[in-house]
Amino acid sequence: MGYIERAIKPVLLERIKSSKCLLLTGARQVGKSTLINHEFPQYNKVSFDDKLTRMQVRDDTKLFFLNHPCPLFIDEVQKESGILEDIKLKVDGTEERGLFILSGSQKLELMRGVSESLAGRVSVTELGGLSLREIYGISFNRHFVPTEKYISEREKELKPYADIWEVIHKGSYPELYDIERDWQDFYSSYVSTYLERDINELVASDSITFMKFLTAAAARTGELLNYASIANDVGVSEPTVKNWMSILERTGIVYLLQPYSSGALKRAIRTPKIYFRDTGLACYLTRWLTTDALKNSAVAGNMFETFMVSEVLKSYANEGMDYRFSVFYYRGKDKRAGGENEIDLVIEENGVLYPVEIKLSANPKASMASANMILDKIEEKKRGMGVILCLIEQKLYLRDNLIALPIHYI
Repeated sequence: MGYIERAIKPVLLERIKSSKCLLLTGARQVGKSTLINHEFPQYNKVSFDDKLTRMQVRDDTKLFFLNHPCPLFIDEVQKESGILEDIKLKVDGTEERGLFILSGSQKLELMRGVSESLAGRVSVTELGGLSLREIYGISFNRHFVPTEKYISEREKELKPYADIWEVIHKGSYPELYDIERDWQDFYSSYVSTYLERDINELVASDSITFMKFLTAAAARTGELLNYASIANDVGVSEPTVKNWMSILERTGIVYLLQPYSSGALKRAIRTPKIYFRDTGLACYLTRWLTTDALKNSAVAGNMFETFMVSEVLKSYANEGMDYRFSVFYYRGKDKRAGGENEIDLVIEENGVLYPVEIKLSANPKASMASANMILDKIEEKKRGMGVILCLIEQKLYLRDNLIALPIHYI
């Protein structure tokens, strides 16, 4: 297929003109270096994956910058985060824009270092794996929020997503779409590289035990995060699981979706839900080795939900937006009748809450969104259009404030 145009490109091109530094975060192999090399060929390039280069930085930073002048792209910058102070001194001494592009696969460490050294001097962006829009060549680049405006604009460039289960099973790493690469070989190599390059530096444990943990986490994608259950399966302590889960989050392997918080929802569960960023990796770890096996499995619903949540998050990131304060879920017993209720996603924008259900069904019913009215308890917010994202072929209004949308509206 060759190089796939990345949706975030216009955001990067715009921000490099207005910022002294640009930071691009994202997990390993999502295409950060390829994107920067393709779109910014004029930049000098260096990677801190190389230990010798890191030694040179520590020995003599001034000499390093003489050998690697601006404009400069530094990959895996978190591995020598002390350089951020030196970058600060360089950018403070000039009004020139676009001096540095920084990238790395440990977002939380990078954000911590940036907030301490480069606050107000850097524009932060995130690159995920390939989105469905990118795979199918769709240029529409707005974050998913089920307003009438979004739906009408999205309909101008609709294209059915054929073979959706093949994409879910294959995953979203660009290399799998760039060349003919054996699926098992790619993920085997990916896990080995991840364990060797990232985990050895962060985990004081053997790789076999951590691999068991990684597999146990993948088996729970789309579920409430239960540290005790994982600890019991892996045979380590609960604090160890919490630490390791933090590492998965920091290195972009999982996303912990937070519950929607409001004083009006007094019986809401406060536990996050765990979602693997890449369903292909989750399938590999849990040994669903073929598309058909996955499609007909007991975990198909969780994998479908995981994939859809990831696509929603990518739609925000590719527009240069921070989704952490906009996308949540709800689960609890705030409704008077019945037991526990859940809303897969609660998207908040401009004081309006949009409830989203994700269903592995081609026959959506209004009853699938019965929990939506719980949001009416929040007096300071307004409830917007509810959505059921599902396998239906055409959009279908189920009520005046509830619509079933095909997944190609993402």
